[in-house]
Amino acid sequence: MDSLGQRINRLRLKADLNKAALARKVGVSDVTISYWESGAIKQIGHERLVALADALGCTLAQLLEGEARLRPTPLYLRGQPPVPWLDPNANHFTLSDEILAGVGWQGECYLVTPAPGERFDYLDSGDLAAFGPTENCDRPGRYLIEGAGGLYIGQLEYGNNGELLFSSVSDATSIPIPLETTERVVGRLLARWRKDSA
Repeated sequence: MDSLGQRINRLRLKADLNKAALARKVGVSDVTISYWESGAIKQIGHERLVALADALGCTLAQLLEGEARLRPTPLYLRGQPPVPWLDPNANHFTLSDEILAGVGWQGECYLVTPAPGERFDYLDSGDLAAFGPTENCDRPGRYLIEGAGGLYIGQLEYGNNGELLFSSVSDATSIPIPLETTERVVGRLLARWRKDSA
């Protein structure tokens, strides 16, 4: 397990900050940053830790515990925007190639579950889903769409004339209809795990 100083250094480099820039954001000297990173100063006050996490663009838990101790925590999907992964503290995770076999996804993934009282096609209460943030429909599949009525999940495909067509599970017998110009793709449903009802 890495030390706090090593995590500060790694997160600073990840945030593309030099010691002086980080020091300005936290309100300390660059020598203090050097002492923190080297471990010469081992005790950092809570107020400074909060400012440090904010300046590094991470959560306090990430700063104190590191990435290895973090487990993907499901984000609540609500019927109204914004999408949950826009929260700067939302932690993404990596899915193995075995789970994503045939999906063809290389971007970030977020573990999502419907918020209490929310209902979505293709995603029941208690289900978990992996979503990838995207603004494009690059292949037929289930996508999270933002429209005038909020967020919803639908099946998207391209029609013969290249238009994006939408269909829902609640009306499986209907003919797919063109996506409205006010609607936009905000995520792709990559994988889904159903809650065991037994």
